[in-house]
Amino acid sequence: MTKDEIVALDRQYNQHPWLSGKVSPLAVARGEGIYFYDCDGKRYADMSCQLSCNNLGFSIVPIQEAIKAQLDRFAYIGPAHAFETKSVLAQKLVQLARGDFAKVFFTLGGSDANEAALNMARTVTGRPKILSRYRSYHGSTLGSGNISGDPRRFALENPAANGFLKFFDPYCYRGGGSAETYLAQLEEQILYEGAEQIAAVFVEPVTGANGVIIPPDGYLQSLRALTKKYGILLVCDEVMAGFGRTGKAFAHQHWGIEPDMITFAKGVTASYMPLGGVLLSKQIADSYQEKVFQFGLTYSGHALACAAGVATLEYYAENAIFERVTEIGKTFAALLAEQKAKHPCVGDARSIGLFGALELVKDRDTKEPLVPYGQPNTTMPRVFAMLRERGFSTYGRENNINITPPLIITEAQLREAFPALDEVLSIIDKELAI
Repeated sequence: MTKDEIVALDRQYNQHPWLSGKVSPLAVARGEGIYFYDCDGKRYADMSCQLSCNNLGFSIVPIQEAIKAQLDRFAYIGPAHAFETKSVLAQKLVQLARGDFAKVFFTLGGSDANEAALNMARTVTGRPKILSRYRSYHGSTLGSGNISGDPRRFALENPAANGFLKFFDPYCYRGGGSAETYLAQLEEQILYEGAEQIAAVFVEPVTGANGVIIPPDGYLQSLRALTKKYGILLVCDEVMAGFGRTGKAFAHQHWGIEPDMITFAKGVTASYMPLGGVLLSKQIADSYQEKVFQFGLTYSGHALACAAGVATLEYYAENAIFERVTEIGKTFAALLAEQKAKHPCVGDARSIGLFGALELVKDRDTKEPLVPYGQPNTTMPRVFAMLRERGFSTYGRENNINITPPLIITEAQLREAFPALDEVLSIIDKELAI
């Protein structure tokens, strides 16, 4: 098919997520390493890992071969059955999480992973209320969408979805304040809501899509202590931050805490197959020894996905990917800092490992965002279009440019990609100066 035929069929028959029908999709022909190519042969540096999920880039042969080998045995068997790759993957995940984790429930992605964790939290505790943060995203199903805090939750909010409460995260660039201040406010909210009514607190250890917001040291440790004080479960959503993105297996490990559940997806297979899940602490797993887990998915623990998961985790380990992220993350942080120093439109540059964002502002002194929060705008889509024209593919929300390149990226490839970003930021600087 020609490029035009592909796009015409796509526009006629596909509904794109989070978009109206007025789309102009890029027709992609192939991918290799950190790059993908359109149907005209133009190369794009995948500086977002697509949706921060294609962690190992394109064409990793051992993962592809593992999927093929499983396909030769069987592609699918119902979730009540046991088979090698599902058993091995669950074991590897429990070992990767360390600490008191005991079991895994597999899903297809992050939304249903958080949906399952929500079900478990309410069932195990017998409590109805769930606390989560405003600048968060946990999915687009009914429960996971209501746990989310950003404006994407509005379409899902209705009287049938109740008991979802929001609190403010430690957004140091805008909110200031210490970890103690944020936690004191949260504790007061817990008391006003009735601690005995709250089943769980859901957090992204490092906020992902909403701008890579990194908590100050002491915040997650104090949050863990606070949830334990009131018998509230802590669920860490590692869908975006997990599997080496921050230089650790899971982002919460940077702060030495152990949540009650970990939700994951994306990097577990580097998106070679759809897979997600929930890691359960021994306490939660034990509660289902006699009690029936009232939640199910036809494709839970899909054989091809589990095969991809085992191969992906082995690739991470055999190539010391998490360790190299920590090292190359230093160069990445320096390149982001250079953009902040050079461009008045960059209010803040944040990163941990290869998890980064630039926050764009109209005025550095007032920190006025480049676009109003939660309002439709044409400015940021134009920014991303200009980047894509220059072969720098990424995305972001509100006034942030998120940059989350494949974990296999080299220093030379990073340095080669950044001039396109520099050029687009220079254009924004000039327009703001007029």
